[in-house]
Amino acid sequence: MSPLKAIRRVLGRDELPDGFGATLEPDERVLSVAVLTGGGHLVVTSWGLWIPASDGGVRRVGWHLVSRAAWGNGAIELVEAQEEQAGGAVLLVDRPVVRLRLAEPGRAPEIVQERVTASIRSRHHRDLPGGGAWFVQRKVPGRDGIVLQVRPDPGTEVTAVRQVAADAAAALGMRT
Repeated sequence: MSPLKAIRRVLGRDELPDGFGATLEPDERVLSVAVLTGGGHLVVTSWGLWIPASDGGVRRVGWHLVSRAAWGNGAIELVEAQEEQAGGAVLLVDRPVVRLRLAEPGRAPEIVQERVTASIRSRHHRDLPGGGAWFVQRKVPGRDGIVLQVRPDPGTEVTAVRQVAADAAAALGMRT
């Protein structure tokens, strides 16, 4: 191992794997790289998770869009959220679970948990017609300030959630 690689490893910073098919932002740091079973890598950065894309490349899931990331049985189960504007807030809808089997996890599961938790500034649940919704203020990597995200519970009237989310963002002084 080269002295530079050794220093980076001691500092807890990994390098991009060979053949990584994307460009990081100038201030995006690699925090961990895990080898995936069956080939490829999970690259954990200061901005999010780089995961395999359906086109054979890689794509980043920002920390603010990770609804859930659970580690168990050698895999990270990742639930990514899809965004829809609701005034100055963002309405979230969860995508299907993606299972990332890690052949060599290293510190990736631990760092993922830390980063997801650190992106959350506050959260609370509110009862609404037909159910309720989670209101979460989160830091978005690469942006100043926070975003108000609202995730409706199953069965909750989405029109009501959209309006309450827009009203809450306006009350907090948040704009799109």
